Amino acid sequence: MNMNRGKMLMLLICLAVGAMSGVKGEDPYVFYEWNVTYGTASPLGVPQQVILINGQFPGPQINCSSNNNIVVNVFNKLDEPLLFTWSGVQHRKNSWMDGTPGAQCPILPGTNFTYRFQIKDQIGTFFYYPTTSMHRAVGGYGMIRVFSRLLIPVPYPDPEDEFNVLIGDWYTKTHATLLKLLDSGRSIGRPAGVLINGKTAKGDGSDEPLYTMKPGKTYKYRICNAGTKNSLNFRIQGHVMKLVEMEGSHVVQNTYNSLDVHVGQCFTVLVTADQEPKDYYLVASTRFTKVVLTGKGIIRYENGKGPVSPAIPEAPAGGIAWSLNQFRSFRWNLTASAARPNPQGSYKYGQIPITRTIKLVGSNSKVQGKNRYALNGVSHVDPDTPMKLAEYYGIADKVFKYNTISDEPPSNLGSITVTPNVLNITFRTFIEIIIENHEKSMQSYNLDGYSFFAVANEPGRWAPEKRKNYNLLDAVSRHTVQVFPNSWAAIMLTFDNCGMWNLRSELAENRYLGQQLYISILSPERSLRDEYNLQNTTLLCGLVKDLPMPPSYSS
Repeated sequence: MNMNRGKMLMLLICLAVGAMSGVKGEDPYVFYEWNVTYGTASPLGVPQQVILINGQFPGPQINCSSNNNIVVNVFNKLDEPLLFTWSGVQHRKNSWMDGTPGAQCPILPGTNFTYRFQIKDQIGTFFYYPTTSMHRAVGGYGMIRVFSRLLIPVPYPDPEDEFNVLIGDWYTKTHATLLKLLDSGRSIGRPAGVLINGKTAKGDGSDEPLYTMKPGKTYKYRICNAGTKNSLNFRIQGHVMKLVEMEGSHVVQNTYNSLDVHVGQCFTVLVTADQEPKDYYLVASTRFTKVVLTGKGIIRYENGKGPVSPAIPEAPAGGIAWSLNQFRSFRWNLTASAARPNPQGSYKYGQIPITRTIKLVGSNSKVQGKNRYALNGVSHVDPDTPMKLAEYYGIADKVFKYNTISDEPPSNLGSITVTPNVLNITFRTFIEIIIENHEKSMQSYNLDGYSFFAVANEPGRWAPEKRKNYNLLDAVSRHTVQVFPNSWAAIMLTFDNCGMWNLRSELAENRYLGQQLYISILSPERSLRDEYNLQNTTLLCGLVKDLPMPPSYSS
């Protein structure tokens, strides 16, 4: 597709996969209908059960522009309950549609549910995936592309075309087998390989290219790590990548030979087809692992004359130090427009007084002979009634207790309490959150409902004097942050989005075994200015299923 006619064509992409219609007085709507089923595929050459959406793995992409309303009607044809989350989408005032078990009842087998949400004042590259069970480990994920509105300038020329690159580690076991391993107290172990867009190239001349480029043209690649465990290094044989956007923020446009993409993270890069016209490898390989697993895909130059070179480009040799330095090279583009016309740098986050510091330390220990992961000694378990519904119906005290977790880690991290883990934070306060990783393995954390400023990432232990090392000017606003082994990360944000929001380890095993919590932000006035009412179509379950509807929020 030639994109020289600008973003109008980008907007019209919506017509290819979802009907788009204007509603008077509202922003445009984009409609999707998904049939979620099991299917058989052989991503690593071994036939196995995968999760398909409309017969596709990975699932269909969502295309929209900033402020579009998204309507996704999900038909659950699995034999288990199902939920989808839209990683990076902030769901302003609307945690009802976030798709986490703490905010929403699951879609039962043989039924359907329609997600309705607006991607308000956001642009960028995101992805969706199932939050239930270990479903994400066997598919059900896909790309979300949010274009800038037509009159909002983008800080780079329109590319010739753009390509999705969903990378991730992969198991050949079924999700049910992985779940049984965790429920029995064991680990899911090491993945079997790495996939790029649901497969990996053999390199024997039989592979079809993932994408084709015209010589001399520049293309946009949207890259997300949708895997379950491993950080991945991504590179393109013989080509450099200009980083332009990261998890919803335009960034300073540095050029990289390779990028470390940690679990749950998304990058957008520009790549110019300026090499000899032939085939080239896309490569994604595991980082910080004893055994390196590698996935490959092929891109082809139009009318290219030559097979792919078998010499796969190597990952950087610098390990954690190299990756940490790359993190520090990422900078917010202060002069670029955000999803609105105002420059990204107009929000002076470094000048806002911190009202509360929360320090989280992950731990791992046995509880009744079974493995559990925790934050500050609390290992989360989902109650039968979603916590958000319990709050709304006024029965929170029958489902969970607030602030079982403290703002400081306990002295004995080996002692773990298994309970719903809900932290209450006052509406519109500016909070500093420190995440320490005392383990020898990599970590990655995601916060729903928000973007935050990732102001620091350093080895060792955090202390108040470390604040002098914070980037208080141009740290990237994003929703996922990696924490290196025996290191810490600091994020800062204003909690101005009411709802029940999940802060979780992006590592599927850790998350499932409790390394997550929910943050409750309540509107003190129960006002529609702060939060939307429960919709009539919202699924009800647990203790609220047969209760009368509470009074609506007032305007």
